[in-house]
Amino acid sequence: MTARLPFCVCVPARNEEERLPRLLEALAQQDVAGLVPVAICLNNSTDRSAEAIAGIAERHRGRLAIGLDIVSFAPDLAHVGSARASAMIAGLEQLGDKAGVLIATDADARPPSDWITTNLDAIAAGGTIVGGRLVLDDNDPIPPELSAARALWDRYWTEVREIEDEIDPSPWDPPPRHGDHTGGSLAMTAEIYRRSGGVPLLASGEDRALVDAALSAGGRLVHPMSVWTRVSVRQDGRAANGMAEMMKRMGDTAANGGIELAPALSHWRQRALWRREMRQAVCDTGRLIEAERALPRMPHDAVLADMGLGS
Repeated sequence: MTARLPFCVCVPARNEEERLPRLLEALAQQDVAGLVPVAICLNNSTDRSAEAIAGIAERHRGRLAIGLDIVSFAPDLAHVGSARASAMIAGLEQLGDKAGVLIATDADARPPSDWITTNLDAIAAGGTIVGGRLVLDDNDPIPPELSAARALWDRYWTEVREIEDEIDPSPWDPPPRHGDHTGGSLAMTAEIYRRSGGVPLLASGEDRALVDAALSAGGRLVHPMSVWTRVSVRQDGRAANGMAEMMKRMGDTAANGGIELAPALSHWRQRALWRREMRQAVCDTGRLIEAERALPRMPHDAVLADMGLGS
């Protein structure tokens, strides 16, 4: 039997006394044997998050090895980029010199019991960056119109991935695959994390910027359907321009009978063709990412509900 890779779960948190215990309880219920190392950066909090963490640590002593850093960042650095970077650095310190895996998540996530195992399996299979699919937490009250809107967007992104897989497939990320690679569930080897330069200190979008840097450093991004986690449907999140704001916008649009606009699928077909040609021309992932960033933003010129998306 192959030895399990060393790992550490890395969590940024701010004023999470309610949600963080749910995450930690879920980590205690993981199907991996032995200690589950967790690195938490609790930053600029004014609630009882620290006391909640201490209570869980005591309850699961011998199961959860929680390293807690309580930090007060200066106002211009008091954001998720700083907190996630700090948590990942603490995770590296827990790993020491071992060639292990950092598994990032958010304080309001609730992963299934095989979440760590499936992440490690994906790394063992050859991925060096593993995106986890985000699923709305069924323990939260989900308005029907929000659930329907989310399902419609999911079908849209499934169509986009089918276009990409047809025109510009990845040799190490074959279908069926999802498309999420955010801080809610993002694993990477310690080696590729170091080579990436770490989490950029951005107030928002730090997770996707980290993935881009890791890809530019030679990382192999995979999206196995087996890797997923539940995420909160709350609309008062901690990160600027984060998932909570997206959920609020989606919920408000649905509740008010508004329409959701998205780029027509033809734009994604053109983009996949462009990527394939650029990949053949430049053979450098970093240059490809920079070139794509410089492209004009795709127009949102199609009504999502009128696109005939499959069920």
